[in-house]
Amino acid sequence: MKITCWKIIFCFFCSAVIFISSTASAGKIVSKSSIDNQVAVEVTVYNTSLGLIKDTRKVTLPVGEGELRFMDVASHIMPVTVHAKSLNSPGDFTVLEQNYEYDLMNADKLLDKYVGKKIKIIDWNRFQDRKEVEEAILLSNNKGQIYKIDNEIYLGYPGYKVLPEIPENLIEKSTPMWLYDNKSKKAHKLEVSYLTENITWKAD
Repeated sequence: MKITCWKIIFCFFCSAVIFISSTASAGKIVSKSSIDNQVAVEVTVYNTSLGLIKDTRKVTLPVGEGELRFMDVASHIMPVTVHAKSLNSPGDFTVLEQNYEYDLMNADKLLDKYVGKKIKIIDWNRFQDRKEVEEAILLSNNKGQIYKIDNEIYLGYPGYKVLPEIPENLIEKSTPMWLYDNKSKKAHKLEVSYLTENITWKAD
């Protein structure tokens, strides 16, 4: 069977290097690349609803071993097809291990990150027709929550749990990840290619 394809190329060039946010995790530097770092993207669409993506981004990584999370990829990415390489310094960027983070955040994972910390619990007092806000320390989130409120221990507590922010080390979307070894202080022009499903297009 002959497969036809259409190639669509979009290029967005940046004059400045965009530095990637980095945080320390498990003894390694964790860096993140988002669509803001993108300098070019090439899409080849096949008539089998399959697409080949080549996403090129300008990234600056710490020298040595670290972890890179490549955010903002296609939602139907095929993880086993992902390949990353440096176009301008191929000998300085080596992928040591490749993973795919698809176990996304949920309420329990968010609460796990706040064990031992203060959160707010908001409930509606229907008898007094007003909102009540309690500050609580989350002591445990193992098969139910345990709170310390005003020096008393509560096994569960009614109301909505309100957190101040999403922790940096939680992932909101499915994300390719690499453990890498980097020998260059200069920015890499990193090309990441992969196949994705459920992609269509039409001409006007």
